[in-house]
Amino acid sequence: MSSRQFTIFGFLKLTRFWNLLIIGMAQYFAAIFFIGKNKIWEVDLLILSLSTVMIAAAGYIINDYYDVKIDLINKPERVVIGKDVARRYALLFHFLLSMSGVALGLLLNWKIGLINFFSAFLLWWYSNDLKRQPLIGNFVIALLTGLSIFMVNILFQSHQPLVTIYSLFAFAMTLVREIVKDAEDLKGDNTFGCRTLPIIWGFRKTKFFLYLLLLIFFISVIEINQFFEQLPMYYFFTFLFVPLVLLVVWLVRADTTKDFHRVSQWCKVIILLGISSMVFI
Repeated sequence: MSSRQFTIFGFLKLTRFWNLLIIGMAQYFAAIFFIGKNKIWEVDLLILSLSTVMIAAAGYIINDYYDVKIDLINKPERVVIGKDVARRYALLFHFLLSMSGVALGLLLNWKIGLINFFSAFLLWWYSNDLKRQPLIGNFVIALLTGLSIFMVNILFQSHQPLVTIYSLFAFAMTLVREIVKDAEDLKGDNTFGCRTLPIIWGFRKTKFFLYLLLLIFFISVIEINQFFEQLPMYYFFTFLFVPLVLLVVWLVRADTTKDFHRVSQWCKVIILLGISSMVFI
């Protein structure tokens, strides 16, 4: 594997630039449309987004660092470390981004600084061990994704229910997507002794578990909405019910790596639809 010491394109690919953009957009939309439109000019919101994005980018880097051998089996065309970014630079960027994210969090307040510290630690632990265990690694990533939105409430000391609802939405859809990605990556994970749900349960039981999660998620969102906000049902039909039905249909038919990749990508589309729907509330 020939190594170019460092390329900008490789760094952007390694840190999942578009995923980072979605994280920042979710925080800004939650602050603007749920807390108050004037929040777009808040320096604190910019610092929060920068710190969250830095922690997430560091997590992507360390994850790829530990998973080079697995990724060479599952998705060799996407491997960056050792090709476009040298291993030592990957470790350096992981450290710098993690420390910068924690420092920026502390600049806001101790609560966000502490959350950023534990987020950075959990992302390292996930990459080093948890992702190879059944469900716990998936849960950690989903929890941190939901928390990235909920931190808007923490920053502005708000108790806005819609921020909580969208945090739960991000948690649930990320949990589903992470399990689907495990099914997509089964070959490489199994080769290196991982114990993900698709490996220990097989596709059939894993799918039934995902159906149950999706059902619980849909019912929970409807019930929480009835209790807190009373949003119109056409909103849920357009942005949640129809996309989830299509997701279930594709999941039922999924049997190959390509099938599960399509389901995984559709989960990301649903998350984007959810974030975009903030504009219409």
